[in-house]
Amino acid sequence: MIANLVQLAAGEEQNPLVPPGPELLVGTIAFAIVFFFFWKKLLPNINKVLEERRAAIEGGIEEAETMKVEAQSVLEQYKAQLAEARHEAARLRQEAQEQGATLIAEMRAEGQRQREEIVAAGHAQIEADRKAASSALRQDVGKLATDLAGKLVGESLEDHARQSRVIDRFLDDLEEKAEAGR
Repeated sequence: MIANLVQLAAGEEQNPLVPPGPELLVGTIAFAIVFFFFWKKLLPNINKVLEERRAAIEGGIEEAETMKVEAQSVLEQYKAQLAEARHEAARLRQEAQEQGATLIAEMRAEGQRQREEIVAAGHAQIEADRKAASSALRQDVGKLATDLAGKLVGESLEDHARQSRVIDRFLDDLEEKAEAGR
C-alpha cells in the first residue's frame, strides 16, 4: 500500500487530500504511541478521577438524604414541642381565668363583708346617736318642763332626783303610747 502511494506520488500530481506515504507512516506510528500513552497512563488516571468524583457525588447524595431524614426528625420534634407549648399556654390561660374568677369571687365576698360591717357600724352609730339625742332631748325637755311648771306653780322645782324621776316616767309613758300606736 505504501508502494502504491509512492508511485502515485511520483507519477501524478499530488492530491491535497492524500498525504505523502512517509508522512502517513510517521503519523500512524505517532498516533499509536500517543494512543498507547493515553491508554496506559492517562486513561487510568482519568478513570480514577471520575470514580472519585462519582463516589463523592454519591456520598454527597447519601449525606443529603441522611441530613434530610435528620431535618425531618428535627421538624417533627419542633412540631411536637410547639404543640406541647400551645397546650401548656392553653392550660396556663385556663388556670389564669380560673384564678381570676376565684379572685373576683373572693373580692366580691370581701366587699360584701365590708359593706355589711359598714352598714352594721352605721346602724350602731345611728342607734348610739339616737340614744344620745334621746338622752339630750330628755334633759332639755325635762329642764324646759321643770322651768315651765315652776313658772306655772310659781315655785322652783329644783330637786334633781325627783325631777329626773318625773321626767323619765313621763317620757317612758310617751314612748309606750307611741309603740302601742304603731
